[in-house]
Amino acid sequence: MQPWALVSPASRGIGFELARLLLQWSKVPIVATTRKDVDKTKQSILGGIDEDAKDRLKVLQLDVTDEDSIAAASSACQEQLDLNPKEAYLHLGFCIPGILFPEKSPAQIDGENALLTYRTNTLGPLLLIKHFEKFLPTKNTTLSSPNDMADKSHFMPQRAVWASMSARVGSITDNRSGGWFSYRSSKAALNQLVKTFDNRLQTRSGEKAMAIALHPGTVKTGLSKEFWGNVKEDKLFTPQFAAERLVEVVGGLRVEDRGKCWDWEGKEVPP
Repeated sequence: MQPWALVSPASRGIGFELARLLLQWSKVPIVATTRKDVDKTKQSILGGIDEDAKDRLKVLQLDVTDEDSIAAASSACQEQLDLNPKEAYLHLGFCIPGILFPEKSPAQIDGENALLTYRTNTLGPLLLIKHFEKFLPTKNTTLSSPNDMADKSHFMPQRAVWASMSARVGSITDNRSGGWFSYRSSKAALNQLVKTFDNRLQTRSGEKAMAIALHPGTVKTGLSKEFWGNVKEDKLFTPQFAAERLVEVVGGLRVEDRGKCWDWEGKEVPP
């Protein structure tokens, strides 16, 4: 069967670099999503990449706060891109939407902003699972060898992985400073979602598919721009570095690592 990969969203930041990295480090078709400017996003992702990778990239419109667009993108994968679950399976899915309103006290909480945070960081990934789960392998799926999927010395995970972008601040155990009420709680809920989905995959897919969460560290993107000055230079990562580390972490996962949150160093983030 034909394996493929999904990066949603991929128009900027870590998602953009993940899409570019997977095009260069693997041989599989890549589906990337963006809320708008599909053609511009595709041109940007392909910039400077070898010609033979261009035919493997497909960019679809998808807004994680709009379930109709998620459903339409899922249908496009099956109908327009010919990624039928009977003939192809999703080997690597990066589900990475994120938004942050850094409330320092309850007085700073804005109801609409908090709702948007939950819709983006928690409900969005949940709806992506709803509409893309069908592409993940089942117990009866024959998986391709990681060696057949990787380009040159790079590698793909032994089994299919659904990877959601979490954050260390979503850890209840690790919460020592408080603040960021809506963002923290949205990521804590996401971690529960990942565990719950992985429990389902254990029944549906056995050891052929797993769900995990990822913490990329502090990355130099628009989401964290306000806090760059508070981070030591060697702990403020470029999106390209973060993408490389996350792909390497995912590639090294064992079956017993499923359902957990892993940071950029491959260390578990406690729930």
